[in-house]
This record gives sequence, C-alpha cells and structure tokens, in this order.
Amino acid sequence: MDELRIREAARAVVLDPEDRILLVRFEFPTKALWAPPGGGLEQGETHEDALRRELAEEAGLVDAAIGPAIWERLHIVPFIGGRWDGQRERHFLVRSPAFEPTPQLSWERLNREYVFAIRWWTLHELARTTEQFAPARLPELVRDLVVHGPPPAPVDAGV
Repeated sequence: MDELRIREAARAVVLDPEDRILLVRFEFPTKALWAPPGGGLEQGETHEDALRRELAEEAGLVDAAIGPAIWERLHIVPFIGGRWDGQRERHFLVRSPAFEPTPQLSWERLNREYVFAIRWWTLHELARTTEQFAPARLPELVRDLVVHGPPPAPVDAGV
C-alpha cells in the first residue's frame, strides 16, 4: 500500500469568559458539521502561524494568545479533489474575550472553502442540539475541558 498523503492542520478551541466555544459550520456535498476554526498548514508555517492566519481569516480574531495543544485528531477521508487522503489536526486552547466574529475573508471565498457560518455555542446548546460536530464527541470534550481544564498532554479527540 502506498503511503497516505496526510495534510497537517491546526484548529483553535476558542473559549470566551462564559466558556462559550466558537465554531464554524462546514457544508460539504454529503454532510454539514460544526468544527473549531482552523485549517491546513501552508508551506513553511508552524501550527501556531497557521492558527493565527486561520483565526483572522475565518473569525477576524487577530493577535490571539495561543495556549497549549489539548486535542489531536487523525481523519482519513479523501478531500480537496483527491489531493489528500486525510488530515492530522492539532487543537490548541485559545482564551479570548467575547467578540462578534467578522471574517477577514469574504463569505464568497469562505463558501468556496465550505465555510458557511460562524457562531458561539454554550455548553447547554452543545448538549441539546442534533447538529453534527468534528470531532464527533466535541460536546463531551468541551465539557471536560471546562470542568477539568487543559489535559497535561493532548488527548485523542477521535473522528
């Protein structure tokens, strides 16, 4: 078997002082889901560099204080026109004051990247919704993070 082409990515678990999490809605041809903002590393970028760029582009959050890596996720599914066989994500905790998300990229450009919405979610909303998330157990992971704080080492977030 040939080696898988895995894209490296960074995502931000942005929590405000009320422990709301900022999520973006991805609408793919076969499914829609909510996930933390972030994306693939560009040539020469560190995870932190990519995260700062993605937070500005998707949410308008600049100069974010990036905290520890808290979750890891490996998702094997062909995407971006078959260029990649999957994505390895490293999620970082980002504490931020509440703000109104105002992406730097146009919605036309974000839509081409399958991003169609961005909003804050409370723990209660996460627990009660029928929406899908990536990772699938995001509501549980966020609750554990809020209750217990960041883990000493990144945990496997699952698919």
